[in-house]
Amino acid sequence: MGEDTYERLREHLDSFPGGCPETESGVEIKILKKLFTPQEAEMAIYLILGPEPVSAIAGRLGMEELKAAELLESMAKKGLIYRIRAREDVFYMANMFVIGIYEFSINILDRELAEMMEEYLPRLTRVPKQVRVVPVGAAVDTTPSIASYDSVRELVRSQKVAAVAPCICRKEKGLLGHDCSRPLETCLIFGMAAQYYIENGIGREITIEEALDVLNLAEESALVLMPNNAADIMNICCCCSCCCGVLRVLSSLERPADEVQTTFQASIDPDLCAACGTCIERCQIEAINEGDVFMEVDKARCIGCGLCLPTCPEEAISLVQRTGVEPPPSNIVETRMKISQELGL
Repeated sequence: MGEDTYERLREHLDSFPGGCPETESGVEIKILKKLFTPQEAEMAIYLILGPEPVSAIAGRLGMEELKAAELLESMAKKGLIYRIRAREDVFYMANMFVIGIYEFSINILDRELAEMMEEYLPRLTRVPKQVRVVPVGAAVDTTPSIASYDSVRELVRSQKVAAVAPCICRKEKGLLGHDCSRPLETCLIFGMAAQYYIENGIGREITIEEALDVLNLAEESALVLMPNNAADIMNICCCCSCCCGVLRVLSSLERPADEVQTTFQASIDPDLCAACGTCIERCQIEAINEGDVFMEVDKARCIGCGLCLPTCPEEAISLVQRTGVEPPPSNIVETRMKISQELGL
């Protein structure tokens, strides 16, 4: 297990939909060395992006099963790999670098890791494909014929287990001396993923009503709601453009609306708009411009989050459906398969 172990791990992670690209500075190798011991890195190289019992993993590595089980469980507790419990059975699988290993490192994130991630995150250009944007609740209430997979409160009410965790993006910025005024504990997780967060102490269990309260807080705080890109959600990130890696990548693009799954775009009625500028203050992606008489939406930039709608004093804003938008994949497995096919992985 020499120096090339971490390069092999990087290549393995880069073969996943989330990617782990090589850089000239080698910052990604420094990150992997901080997170993985050589033994853990070697084990991670042999894990696939699908659940397997310990016996299958140990057999593939030629490792004694008890020793493999101890190592796998230790790695799962650190967030380096993913664990699934099904009654008495336990399964393990690889984590993608982002979304995955990075988010699960919330408890060990320090200034050194934050500095390295700040350098590396802009290189992770595949990440926007893993998420989608849904309108905030107030925007849903005024939008006719909205699909269940875009109705955020309906999505949350359909869940049985929920957890909330600190936003790692805002924690990272805070460690770098750029504290965000928005609330920190806003990452919502559901189902088996919530159980993983709760068991590993990286999130706390909450009721469904408490999860709905987090959504209300996110709307008040002008946070974009971004669940994983599937109809069957596992998480909802509540994001601001000053901290969120995904929004920062999207904001740097000329046409962010083309790079993220979203059903809607904002529309401003020029006859009602008073040009007060409230919508500009709420927009997280600079998709609204000040015209001569009224505000104008840049359709190439608008990602349909609906944050501009509930605070418009003239009720001049509505959400309109984009043309040619396909429904999201049904679950996270289909999402990853779709990204892999698009990227030729």
